[in-house]
Amino acid sequence: MPSLPEIVPVTDLRQDAAAVVKRVQASHQPVVITQRGRAAAVILSVGAYERGEHERELLHLLVRGEQEIAAGVGHSLDEVLAEADWLLGDDA
Repeated sequence: MPSLPEIVPVTDLRQDAAAVVKRVQASHQPVVITQRGRAAAVILSVGAYERGEHERELLHLLVRGEQEIAAGVGHSLDEVLAEADWLLGDDA
């Protein structure tokens, strides 16, 4: 079961932003910043942000591939493997 994210009021962030950043970096977990009792922003470590962006990019590629297959413009496995071999310099 995933843990609940830490919640920090914006006033606490203003008072000690460095401590909040250290906690985010150490825990690799997001921190939710609240303003007037409502979620207003999320702070992520750079590593967590980069992983999320990489995952979104992969999902975008998968969706595009599914759309190409549905439109009948996909490539056969043999074509893909031949291109991969060529790109890797493996003419065998």
